[in-house]
Amino acid sequence: IISKKHIASINSAVKDDGSIIAEMLLTAPQIAREHKIDDGYKLVFNVGRKGGQIIDHLHLHLLGGF
Repeated sequence: IISKKHIASINSAVKDDGSIIAEMLLTAPQIAREHKIDDGYKLVFNVGRKGGQIIDHLHLHLLGGF
């Protein structure tokens, strides 16, 4: 789930970006329902290279299943 506004990472987000982050989080259950994985999934923001972030643009991973 990708923000339209360029934000390098969650570490770069500011208070005014709260509505964008909330929209990303609220979009996840909709996508999970569409893909019939709403009975179990994970949401992940990777932060920094040491945290696994390789794309310098805020995005939220929706991972289905255990």
